[in-house]
Amino acid sequence: MILDRRTFLLGSSVAVTGVPALALAATADPYASSPWRKITDAEWKKRLDRGAYNVLRHEATEMAGTSPFNKEKRRGTYVCAGCALPLFKSEWKYESGTGWPSFYTAIKGALGKKTDYGLGIPRTEYHCARCLGHQGHVFPDGPRPTGLRYCNNGDALGFIAA
Repeated sequence: MILDRRTFLLGSSVAVTGVPALALAATADPYASSPWRKITDAEWKKRLDRGAYNVLRHEATEMAGTSPFNKEKRRGTYVCAGCALPLFKSEWKYESGTGWPSFYTAIKGALGKKTDYGLGIPRTEYHCARCLGHQGHVFPDGPRPTGLRYCNNGDALGFIAA
């Protein structure tokens, strides 16, 4: 048997955690087999408007102050513009002064995160957990109770009024 990196990591998960890697994988990414992840780039381009496509699929950033969601005051839920997964509740939105819709917390399990070095410094990028669409970046300068600011591109969001 050849011991490659994947085999080594799968086997070592039991030694470290006492839990088989397949059990870890099931809890780590509940959307791993989501059909939303099988959509091709060409199909996304047909489904989404230009702004949403550029942000969600190519990690672009819309210009500050251009999102109509900056002025949205109704109660409801903000969802991913790509797959409609609920991401944020309206009561978690606040005015950050940055020009982008900002939230101090997210719906549990709705977001995935990764380190982004695009500006040469590490930032935490977050994306929709189901379709992997880029949403924005999270910063440690938000209000209580979390101290976080989820700075979201409006083009990456939809809104469902309560």
